[in-house]
Parts: sequence; structure tokens; C-alpha cells
Amino acid sequence: MVSETYQSKKVCVIGAGPSGLVAARELRKEGHRVVVLEQNHDVGGQWLYDPNVEGEDPLGRTPSLKVHSSLYTSLRLISPREIMGFTDFPFSVKKGRDMRRFPGHRELLLYLKDFCDWFGLRDLIRFNTRVAYVGMLDYYGTSTDDVVGCEDLKWVVRSVDKKTQIVMEEVFDAVIVATGHYSQPRLPSIKGMDAWKRKQMHSHIYRVPEPFADEVVVVVGTSLSGQDISMELVEEAKAVYLSGKSLDISEGLSKVISKHENLHLRPQIDCLQEDGKVLFVDGSWVIADTIMYCTGYSYTFPFLDTKGIVAVDDDRVGPLYEHTFPPSLAPSLSFIGIPRKIIGFPFFESQAKWIAQLLSGKRTLPSRDDMMQSIKELYHSRDVAGIPKHNTHDIAEFEYCDRYGDHIGFPRLEEWRKELCLSALRNADTDLETYRDSWDDHELLQEALQSPHFTQHGAQDFPL
Repeated sequence: MVSETYQSKKVCVIGAGPSGLVAARELRKEGHRVVVLEQNHDVGGQWLYDPNVEGEDPLGRTPSLKVHSSLYTSLRLISPREIMGFTDFPFSVKKGRDMRRFPGHRELLLYLKDFCDWFGLRDLIRFNTRVAYVGMLDYYGTSTDDVVGCEDLKWVVRSVDKKTQIVMEEVFDAVIVATGHYSQPRLPSIKGMDAWKRKQMHSHIYRVPEPFADEVVVVVGTSLSGQDISMELVEEAKAVYLSGKSLDISEGLSKVISKHENLHLRPQIDCLQEDGKVLFVDGSWVIADTIMYCTGYSYTFPFLDTKGIVAVDDDRVGPLYEHTFPPSLAPSLSFIGIPRKIIGFPFFESQAKWIAQLLSGKRTLPSRDDMMQSIKELYHSRDVAGIPKHNTHDIAEFEYCDRYGDHIGFPRLEEWRKELCLSALRNADTDLETYRDSWDDHELLQEALQSPHFTQHGAQDFPL
């Protein structure tokens, strides 16, 4: 629904990564007063590479991590650059920079810095500022029902300047949580894990392969990071054992394994023994020096106090209407960047526009009961489809992204963007080692580069 009365709100955005930056841009465009709190010294979030992981818990079991970024040195994008830009700011090739279609992580950081500078967002951001607490102002209720429908709900935000340790407490009309979801390691539960005396680490703190020279390494997890890191380790390690839930692997990974004598596929780990032995469920075993867990990440909001209204249950953040709004606190509290397995930047942009327009009163949400019903239907449909709870926010569906944008009249994903995404996935599936440098989607690429998305800012230089 669209309203004619507009309001300007004081809004706190937590995080200056891709979702936080586009949130700041959309909020300001809608006339809100914006403060972005960022714990690091620059923008980028996950894309701000941090080589220093000394002192970090190797398994990430501490409640507050020192290192935010999980990028390793050699990481390259898994999607072509053409599909990744915000709708009005293409991820264009720039001379003198990484001009590859699948560039390294630094090129995406430079894109985000360009975005920040182009739209003049830097003056909205307080850097080196850690958020310690976010809670409802004057909440004294005995029941969470007391805050339901409270239109004048305000938020107390307590932050700490990391350099001076000065604590600041402020009150905001709304808070947007944009802290990302690739920082807090998610670990499996394996018998003997706590007693195993040798090196165990999560890929969160993996940076380079050299420390693993001549080691026997077990890599747990056959997802993209597990595959990537295994292909890098195999050049240094004595042997790499890639352990997955399923031995049904892609053609691309099969080719890589057959090419390297010291790269082996194994099923799940059954148990770990104190003498360094790793036993797999098929009865095979190996004596390993290091176990590397490439097992993904969990959602965590240690600063957020909603009196139990919003909780994380086995990586399901909820209840959230459309993965964005807790019904009884909406729209004063919202989350950007929760969904995974999507073309992220355009989706974050649509989330940001919707939130900004709801806060200004230009649009309204359905009733609380209708939002809760929608959430129940989502959970039920996921259960019926046999999707585990921890995959609740894995979208993997263009149609959902299009429907989401329809809430605010956000343009649907261009067909070339969808096709380029699928083309890259297919290519990676068959040619894991070469898909970033060899492709056959030239006609689609031409269509993309000639589209309004790329021509809106004038002529660009592209390697064709």
C-alpha cells in the first residue's frame, strides 16, 4: 500500500558492507537521517580483506570474533562481474585494475569504495565503532505482546570507539542490521572432536596454503570454499582428503581429483582419535596433521536484545516476514542481507528501498497476523520440501527475488543477468579449475554490456 504522508526518521545502520552501504543510500534518498556504525577502518564488510588472523580462535567458538572477513588471499568471485552490480551502478571494468570477468576480492572492494564515493556516503559512516548493545527504549513489559503495534517504538544503541574505548549511547527511531553472514563459523558435531590433539581450524581464518606444506590435511565440506581451498592446498600439502556428506560430486570436481594423485575424496568423518587418526564412515582412515572445516557460517547478532522476539534457531532467523521484518517490531527493526544463494547486490537494493519507504510512511506492511501467517506458510513449505531448518534463508530462486521487488515496484532481474548466473554455475559444474577464465557465453555478455544497466553512465571500456 502507498501513503501520501512522509516522515523523516533517525535511522542506525549496523555495518558498512554491501547491504549497509545501499541501505544508507536508499534511506538518505528517502529523506531519513542516517548513521552507519562500522567496526572496521573502512567500508566493504566481508570484502575488506584482513590478512592478520593471529589471536583468533581457530574454530571461531568465542562469542565475539576479532576478525570479521573470511576472505583468503587468492579468492576470486564465483559469479561474473556483470551480474553483481547495483542496478544504477554497474560493476564496470576499469583500466589499471583487475579487468577479469571473475576478478579477485580486492576488485569488488574497490567497486564498493567507488559506490560509496559516487553517492557521497562516507560522511554518514562512523568507522572503528563496535556496536555493543541494541535494545528497545523504555521496555519494562512482562510480555513481548506489550510492544506489539507500538508505532513510537525507539531503540537504544550503545557503541564503543575501538581506539579510545569511549562508549556512546544514542536513541534511534529505527535500526537496520546489515552485519553479513560469513563471519561466525558453523561447525559440525563430530565424536572425538574435543579430544583431538592436532590442528583444527575453520576456513574463516585460512589465508594462504604455505603453512600446510608437507602436511596431511582433511578438508571437511565439499562446497565451493572446500573445493577452492582443496585445489590450493594440493600444491603444498603431502595429501588432501576432501570429506563430504555425499560422494555424488560434480563433473568438475571429479576432473580435479583425477588430475591430482594427492587429492582424495572421502565420505563423512565418523570419529576423531587422540593419536591423530581420522576415521570415515566407510571404515577407511588416515593420520592427519590438520583438519580444516569448510562447513559454512552461522547468523549471529550478539548485540541485539529483542526480549526473545527475534531468535536464531539452527540458523533460522525468525520470525522474519520476507526474510526482512520481525512482524511485531516492523518496520522499526529490519535485517538486510539475510538471504543466501541469490544475486546479492540487486536483492539488497530492493530490501533497502522497501525499508526506506516503509519508514517514511510511503508504504505500509500487512497486518502482524498476516505477516505471521506468511512466515508459517514459508516454514511449512520448506518442511514439506524436506529442506533443513538451517537452510531456511537459502533462496536459490529468481522468481522469489522478482516477487520481492514487486512490493515496491523494483525492476525485475534482467533476463541476461539470470542467464549469465546460470551459465557460470553450469560452467563451474563441468570445469571447476578453468570456468573463471574460459567461457562460452559471449552473446549473453554482449547483450549485458549493451543493456541500459551498463550504458546509463555513458561509454565504458570493456575487454570483449
